[in-house]
Amino acid sequence: MPSTPASISAISAIKSPGLASRGWVALATGLLLVEALLVFAWTHPVQEGRPAQAWAALQALWMMEVGGVTLGTVVMVGFAAQIVDGAMGMAYGLLSTSFLLSIGVPPAVASASVHIAEMGTTGASGLAHWRAGNVNGRLWRRLVLPGAVGALLGAALLSQIDGKALRPFIDGYLLLAALWLLAQALLKHKVPASDASPSHKATGLAASAGGFLDAVGGGGWGPVVTGSLLSRSADARRIIGTVCAAEFVIATVTGVALAFAVGLMHWQIIAALLLGGVIAAPLAARMCGLLPQRALRIAVGLLLLGLSLRSLWKSFAA
Repeated sequence: MPSTPASISAISAIKSPGLASRGWVALATGLLLVEALLVFAWTHPVQEGRPAQAWAALQALWMMEVGGVTLGTVVMVGFAAQIVDGAMGMAYGLLSTSFLLSIGVPPAVASASVHIAEMGTTGASGLAHWRAGNVNGRLWRRLVLPGAVGALLGAALLSQIDGKALRPFIDGYLLLAALWLLAQALLKHKVPASDASPSHKATGLAASAGGFLDAVGGGGWGPVVTGSLLSRSADARRIIGTVCAAEFVIATVTGVALAFAVGLMHWQIIAALLLGGVIAAPLAARMCGLLPQRALRIAVGLLLLGLSLRSLWKSFAA
């Protein structure tokens, strides 16, 4: 008897966890193989000829120190930050900026450097999410225009508004959003239907606020927009993928504005952050597609909770 659509859907639902598990195994195995290959190549350099010279130059570049750290370290920071951002829709700016501040880069220069690097990493991330089927075109169009307007407004008012004064209010909202996400996932509260889409008003407000805060406060697009939209839609994979894809426009607007305002400094660090993020983008998009929806919501909720609490603590301790 031929299979009916219902039976095919049931079979697919049964098989999908196994497929996801095999995907995780394949991804982990691939990463281990790449790491082993890099370690072997690093400890067994080519002995003669032009390949040896090229390899020696690459090693010297990897070990070059900028601001007290090697460029190789910066590449790995960019890689790790993009893995988190691409899989969960937030935290690239926070992790990268925190690292640059820890090595003594001035705050304004650190923010500009990260935003300029994001012009490339968000483009690679958006392309990877699009190829993985994680992007909702209609939602993307609804995010880009208000997000870009908010970013332009924030960049224009950067010298007149203290972004730090706005942070406690935004972080309080993000804290509530994180708790709601966790309550939905852990306590099995009613979650919006998987095909539910956030309203135009909610999308526009979240995008404009996220773009504005990203320019004024040095970050905020991912936490504000991803956190807001996930509380109104159950399709975590496409929300995260679409927010990451739309961030390319917001990062470009903010990066160009900050480049004119602050200048282009520490270009080696920018290039290293960009390289690490571009390498990580396809892996992060794949991880976003492999994680179960409930696990993804819990992970995003926990990350958003940690980021908001950390920022609130810094605001009130200052």
